[in-house]
Order: sequence, then C-alpha cells, then structure tokens
Amino acid sequence: MEKFTQDSIKESLSELKELYRKQKNYKIRTRIQSLILVKEGKFKKRTQLAQFLSIDYATLKRWTKEYRESGLAIFLSIKSGGNRRATITPEIHHAISEKLHDSKDPLLGYFDAVNWLEKEHEKSVKYHTLRAYMIRHFKTKLKHPRKSHYKKDEQAIEAFKKTT
Repeated sequence: MEKFTQDSIKESLSELKELYRKQKNYKIRTRIQSLILVKEGKFKKRTQLAQFLSIDYATLKRWTKEYRESGLAIFLSIKSGGNRRATITPEIHHAISEKLHDSKDPLLGYFDAVNWLEKEHEKSVKYHTLRAYMIRHFKTKLKHPRKSHYKKDEQAIEAFKKTT
C-alpha cells in the first residue's frame, strides 16, 4: 500500500485553495482542507491531521483511499441522504385534517389516529411518525378529559364553588 504524501495529490496547492474558497458546503470544505494540509506537509502523521480536522482517523483513511482510486471529482461528491418517500400522501393529509376538525367524531389520541388510519385508509403508519407529523403540520395536542369518579356529587361541587 502506497503512502499518502504530497506527491500523491495531483492538483496544485493554488487550485485546491481556490476550490476551498469557492466551496460553501462544510463537509466538502473539510475534505479539500485535508488535501491542502497534506500538500503543504503540515503534519507528519495522519492521526494528527485527523485530530486537527476533528474527524476520525478511519474517515481520513477512507477519504484518502477514495481520492486515490476515484480522483477529485468523486472525492468531492457526497453520497449521503437521498429522496425520502413520503409516508403520508396528500390524500391522507387531507383526510387527517378533516378528521381533526370534525367535532362530532373527534380523534381521542394519537393511538386512536393510528387505528383510524389503518381502518379507514388501510395505511399502516408508526405511532411516533404520525404523532410527529400531526404536531408539525396541524399543531395538534390531542387531549381528552380524565374520567370522573362515579361517586362524585355534582351538587357538592356547586356548593363548594359558591362558598369560595
């Protein structure tokens, strides 16, 4: 395995510094900075370089391998993330909105919302996903009153309220 040195970086120092200056993405700037520091020969060991960049040594090792095998263009493209599929479609969003504003048959809680969604729309959504979605999009706080004790005397409560 060849050692990663100043000579193994094909681009000139001025090119790398220009790329660094133009780049806005922090992750890509860190990658370019690693190349600049190797090219300048500021660190004797890669562990020191990794510590200076606040990255793990294994990450730096992976970066150098990727640069050596694929070149600068691939090295500077970050492949994380992607297009996430929407769990809740616009139709279901509209149905939830209508159900939340229905005063005759309201949702009694988030578990009730999950069960209602499975029963009415045959769509299985996890509790935490649906709860977060409803809070984010509809600002919900689904609450229902506690059950009242069966021995509670309504007249005693009225008399108490009048005396205070």
